Amino acid sequence: MSLDTGLLTDHYELTMVQAALRDGTAGRRCVFEVFARRLPEGRRYGVVAGTGRLLEAMGSFAYDGEQLAYLVDHGVVDDQTCHWLADYRFTGDVTGYAEGEVFLPGSPVLTVEATFAEAVVLETLALSVLNHDSAVASAAARMAHAAGDRPCIEMGSRRTHEQAAVAAARAAYLGGFASTSNLAAGRRHGVPTTGTAAHSWTLLHEKEADAFRAQVAALGQDTTLLVDTYDIAEGIRTAVEVGGTELGAIRIDSGDLPVLAHQARAQLDALGATGTRIVLSGDLDEYALASLATAPVDAYGVGTSVVTGSGAPTAGFIYKLVEVDGHAVAKRSEDKSTRGGRKTASRRHRASGTATEEVVGVQRSPSPREGDRALQVPFVREGQPLGAPSLSDSREHLLRVLTTLPWQGLALSRGEPAIPTTYEGAP
Repeated sequence: MSLDTGLLTDHYELTMVQAALRDGTAGRRCVFEVFARRLPEGRRYGVVAGTGRLLEAMGSFAYDGEQLAYLVDHGVVDDQTCHWLADYRFTGDVTGYAEGEVFLPGSPVLTVEATFAEAVVLETLALSVLNHDSAVASAAARMAHAAGDRPCIEMGSRRTHEQAAVAAARAAYLGGFASTSNLAAGRRHGVPTTGTAAHSWTLLHEKEADAFRAQVAALGQDTTLLVDTYDIAEGIRTAVEVGGTELGAIRIDSGDLPVLAHQARAQLDALGATGTRIVLSGDLDEYALASLATAPVDAYGVGTSVVTGSGAPTAGFIYKLVEVDGHAVAKRSEDKSTRGGRKTASRRHRASGTATEEVVGVQRSPSPREGDRALQVPFVREGQPLGAPSLSDSREHLLRVLTTLPWQGLALSRGEPAIPTTYEGAP
């Protein structure tokens, strides 16, 4: 995370702190919640991602001398606020849904309890991290489900901001992707990385066979040869001629992929390369993956669609004040009203394990029933981090949670959320 973490906020967050320091409200005990009023159009569920990154960023959220000088010199804050920011350290509590948990409309994904001033400056950071990562993880989960047991490789680094690419690779892995092409994500987050060659490698050489021969010599027979730089059928023939019938895989990155997959499989088998895998890439999304379900494909490479949330680049999260000094507060505007009071959430299940509803208690815990599962876990207590599950554990958690959703809740078609959200307690 950048050394400017404290500046990853909006101007008005600090002007509110300044005003609160002047009128004495900065120290009032407040509860803020992150939630989505609704899911993106056409989605049945969302996936929480980015919590680990957010907690790490909160740990380094501070202001050094240069940053404070900038804020004062540009008239953002006065001297009193500058002194307060110089000593800023978060001393409150944070609870929320674990990474890899499914969320629905109204789910209290993150709860921040602290003084008003301590909590309000975290709003922009929390929303930017959670909205981006959860959008990518939600898209990735849909794609991984559509792909079935065929692994998906995240290949979208060139289609987004260079730092967003690293976060997207992490979120896609959490969402069910098998690996990424992004090396920074491998180093920072332990995401498995993979890659072989692009079309430029083939174009570099006088002949396609020369490019294939050099790649096999460097990377071994199990490598993946990209066969659609020129003529695909000729590329497959050359790939087997050079790599042998034990060649690892071929990749096709363009064209009518369902048709080409069948043609490629037939040609490979006829050439004796019955074990050579077929990897498809090129503008794939969850709908394209679903359409390839019966095609003879072994793996997919997905780029633009996953790193941009496949049409939903934000999870729609908002960060709202719901309680002040133990009293519920709520926004009452007609189009953007909120429900006041701290929320506690549980997911209700049938005896078979299938989830039936999300129960949210307002200023109280939901009435317990057999099969209920509490959804919120503590992350920070009195400013001290309590630790969080590893990325691999979060990935496994999502896989388990998805098996509990009703089958219609996993559909790619438009419809209601996978399960309804109900409220208990005060409005």
